Amino acid sequence: MTDPTPRLLPTRLPLRFSHAAAAYASAGVAVFPCVPGGKRPLTEHGFHDATTDLEQVGAWWRYHPEANIGIPTGVGIDVLDVDVHATGSGFPVLRTLRRENLVDGWDAAVRSPSGGLHLYYPSSPEREARSWSRGRAHVDLRGTGGYIIAPPSVVNTEHGPRRYEVIARGRNPRPVDSAAIRDLLTPTPAPRTRPSSDGPGRDGSMEGLVAWVGTLTEGNRNAGLFWAACRLAESGLSDGDSYALLEPAATRTGLEAREIATTIQSAHRTTALNPDAAVAEPIMGRSFAGMRR
Repeated sequence: MTDPTPRLLPTRLPLRFSHAAAAYASAGVAVFPCVPGGKRPLTEHGFHDATTDLEQVGAWWRYHPEANIGIPTGVGIDVLDVDVHATGSGFPVLRTLRRENLVDGWDAAVRSPSGGLHLYYPSSPEREARSWSRGRAHVDLRGTGGYIIAPPSVVNTEHGPRRYEVIARGRNPRPVDSAAIRDLLTPTPAPRTRPSSDGPGRDGSMEGLVAWVGTLTEGNRNAGLFWAACRLAESGLSDGDSYALLEPAATRTGLEAREIATTIQSAHRTTALNPDAAVAEPIMGRSFAGMRR
């Protein structure tokens, strides 16, 4: 029997990247090419260049046949990203979110190259879901202002090339309440003993950090972007994930895509060499204080 449920992703995805990109575009999902084996966009304006135009998609993948497939999020598709890093796993948090009935309604479950999980949801037509990250919880939301690398893309890892794979299809897809998840993962601020000046991420949130990058002016843009990328690296994000979060804000300040990518990569290398240079505050909320895995 044919499944009548409308799908966000094509039911059948060819393994050849050019054919898969065309399948997405034909299904109404805008795509853009990213570097082979990585997550950095190959187009001048990154995910802003995404299209469903089959002629343009074909031209991109004829020129870059091994290019990974990027999908902008926040318009039609939102993705809950459960990470697995050397610094920790988001699966314990995911289990708690399931007990709270906060993650039902996904359309597709995709295994990421690191062993993590991407849950695809339809975007809400009533409310915008902006991208956010809770690095210490190892859970991110890819919504407005972000993008995701989609199956069957391949990313180079320390264990060799690994593919994004659709491992399950859901039923009755519906928008995820990303705000409720974000609030659950956000700690209650401690009472302030003295006033503090305005600065990046004063509320302890990734949104505050990203928003601050978007306010940087000429003369401070590179240094500020470098500092912000270091903070994201310390919280456990990969350079590709940091790029996905910071690139839209940095672009608004006038920085070019190549300059943004170089600065973020440099920040991650610096943080890896100096892991104790700064310690980020815990991001996990009180509801998870008793979880130990």
